[in-house]
Amino acid sequence: MDQRSDTAVFSYFEYVGNDSRFAKKADDEYFNPILPGFYPDPAVCRKGGDFFLALSSFSYYPGAPIFHSKDLTHWESLGHVLNRPSQLNLDGIRLNGGIYAPSIAYNKYNDMFYLITTCVDGIGNFIVKTKDPFEQNWSDPIPLPHVGGIDPSLFFDDDGSGGAGAAYIAHNDEPEGKPEWAGHRAIWLHNFDVATDATFGEKKVILDAGVDRTKKPIWIEGPRLYKINGAYFLMAAEGGTGVNHSEVILRADDVKGPYTPFSGNPILTQRDMPETRPDKVSSVGHADLIETPDGEWYAVFLGCRPYEGNFYNTGRETFLLPVMWKDGFPVILEKGKRAPVAVKKPAVKKPAEMSAARSMSVGNFRWRDDFSSKKLGFEWAMLRTPRGEPWFRLDNKLILTVTDESIYGAGDAAGNPAFLGRRQQHACFEAETEMLYTPKDQDEIAGVVCFQNEAHNFVFGKTVRDGKRVITLTRAARASATQIALVCIPPEAENEPVRFKVKGDGALYSFYASFGAREAGGVCRWRPVAENVDGRNLSTEAAGGFVGVMIGPYAGRKNAR
Repeated sequence: MDQRSDTAVFSYFEYVGNDSRFAKKADDEYFNPILPGFYPDPAVCRKGGDFFLALSSFSYYPGAPIFHSKDLTHWESLGHVLNRPSQLNLDGIRLNGGIYAPSIAYNKYNDMFYLITTCVDGIGNFIVKTKDPFEQNWSDPIPLPHVGGIDPSLFFDDDGSGGAGAAYIAHNDEPEGKPEWAGHRAIWLHNFDVATDATFGEKKVILDAGVDRTKKPIWIEGPRLYKINGAYFLMAAEGGTGVNHSEVILRADDVKGPYTPFSGNPILTQRDMPETRPDKVSSVGHADLIETPDGEWYAVFLGCRPYEGNFYNTGRETFLLPVMWKDGFPVILEKGKRAPVAVKKPAVKKPAEMSAARSMSVGNFRWRDDFSSKKLGFEWAMLRTPRGEPWFRLDNKLILTVTDESIYGAGDAAGNPAFLGRRQQHACFEAETEMLYTPKDQDEIAGVVCFQNEAHNFVFGKTVRDGKRVITLTRAARASATQIALVCIPPEAENEPVRFKVKGDGALYSFYASFGAREAGGVCRWRPVAENVDGRNLSTEAAGGFVGVMIGPYAGRKNAR
């Protein structure tokens, strides 16, 4: 294969995770999180014996990852719900805008799957639908112009006599009048017409502020409605998506209320737990309930795994716990109990027909992509919607074309740089790749990026300095990007492949390079470029926002910031 001067060719990409918390579990247990890494805001539904799970993606493309399971613990990727530019316009949208908190629902009366979500800074709230989520053929967006705010969810009721019943949309928005304090929000309810896919009639506030208005609760959001044994339940997140996150529940005799809070709220939180607890999980909330065919109830929810304090680079992840019932209300985690790492499996058998190739790896694992497929694997994502000629292609290798889009952005511009990322899923990990690339000048660079956002990242790549080809490492944090290492490539290896390795161990990241041909047996001689570098710039605590670290190949301009 001929290499053009404006391309970087990657032979493989390998990721290995090795967290101590995943060292041991029993055969009848599963590991939490069930979806490790940046897979936040889970929503779940079921048709028969098939479970489907959808997640937030913000301004990554394709959007809204979707998974399938038969047993709630083994999940296979079905790709993404929003996998066409016609479905997802992220042009110019900030990284922490885009697709927020999708809710997935199955309507048994018309045998249709619905996903409802918000494109923040974009078209707002909308619905897509399909008869078959396995086929990746969800519709183009159906806008909901009368539904404001964020976090919409669909609820399909029955009329008590086996008919098609009614449908509703619940969502977060500002309260009636003006907010009385910072974070004062409300849950609204709209009537929804399945025949026209539109709201109608008067909307109504069914929960103002939270379960105890006298305490001025903040950020009531992520509402879910359920009908269980003839009663209606409204479940929602409260307290913000940080360390004070929680889940609360209320009950009513009518879908439009009034709703009475459970006296034992919150039904899920870790905000009152000691900071020194082992295998710490924080910020739990944004849950969804699901019933198995055998009548057992489970909850999916998001949580975070800090490596120190509130620093975590893996983003908000998806967890699963069995639900217990107390005084007629579901409880996800009893007060005073820490979120467990290993949990007894549901009494649902994993079937043989699930795809091993698409199954999500959990615990500690090794993952490798040799780019031998005709399509990118579902693990990969890019920043925003691609337009025009593609900057990548697959030819038993990954070939990136160097573009003028910088990983740092340019001013207020939010573009689509030649960067493909896969999630960092462990605090302790290694990521490795091999690249063949000939930079033209000092403004071009290709290699590996560890990306939290445009202002918080590491760029580790091959470029030119004083007419010589070199490896540089640049650390970006807040308003500045600082080169922290430079290694000259030996003259005899300037036009040979270079290999990059990144090791993470909590807050510390180390970077290594290997030049030229491998030694006997394919062994690389790794040369340290920089070791034990402060990687807290990649944490949500430092960078803000809602995403986790993505790591992968990059080719672009380095000085466009």
